[in-house]
Amino acid sequence: MSAAVTVRVPAKVNVQLAVGAARPDGFHDLANVFLAVGLYDEVTAAPADGLRITAEGEGADRIPLDATNLAARAATLLAARHGRTPDAHLHLKKDIPVAGGMAGGSADAAGALLACDALWGTDASRDELLEICAELGSDVPFSLVGGAALGTGRGEVLTPLPVGGVFHWVFAVADGGLSTPAVYGEFDRLTAGTDVPEPAASPALLAALAAGDASALAGELVNDLQPAALSLRPSLAATLDAGAAAGALATLVSGSGPTTAFLAADPEGAEKVAEALTASGTCRSVRIAVAPAPGATVLQGL
Repeated sequence: MSAAVTVRVPAKVNVQLAVGAARPDGFHDLANVFLAVGLYDEVTAAPADGLRITAEGEGADRIPLDATNLAARAATLLAARHGRTPDAHLHLKKDIPVAGGMAGGSADAAGALLACDALWGTDASRDELLEICAELGSDVPFSLVGGAALGTGRGEVLTPLPVGGVFHWVFAVADGGLSTPAVYGEFDRLTAGTDVPEPAASPALLAALAAGDASALAGELVNDLQPAALSLRPSLAATLDAGAAAGALATLVSGSGPTTAFLAADPEGAEKVAEALTASGTCRSVRIAVAPAPGATVLQGL
């Protein structure tokens, strides 16, 4: 066993989240264009007798510290595949908003997987790690990969996408969280009796990403879960309006929310939007980040 291993793993924003009708298994087919952004959690795996989870950072008090934590489940699955016990102390240093629609829990799972692989010397292949990620949840594979990717199926089947430049984002963190299953349930309620189209990636959006064209990307951003998130949390509309009034190129709810995302033309535009959102009193905190960002990366250890 090595000394402690620390892995940094990014948040994500969905620049397109096209959602199909509910499948018989309860999941939804998706066309999910992920973009990793430079807000990071750090997961440290250290030698231990048994499996233990600790956490620090904003929202850490709302994270389960038992076997239901996705990071704990990641460690347990990896250990089982290699015939060993999941002996590790996993410490989560949170900077991604908790229950905020930015895949913080999925990021921690991917980080734990990579950290435990290094700690235990299991030498899992990239394909094996991605298989475990897909078993853990729809967003977990992208947390491992980072950059930009199209997620199909329920989001776990990834196709890497080219990104031709840097995109400047502002994120407004709301008070409290939103349950992803609850948001999907509200989507089903709102779309009941309608013809929900098959989800497909927007060619114009993919072209804007590839060109690094923020203005073009702004015109293509879409999140089919946004009406459901706004239905469950109407106060988010005021946050979106405040960012738009401050000159954001585009506004949207990030994933299932309640974090809201604002695309800016440049660093100065991002600062202006962030200042206006802070002054608006419509959110708990504001973060600025650039994209794309790398996926799960070992910072120290092996």
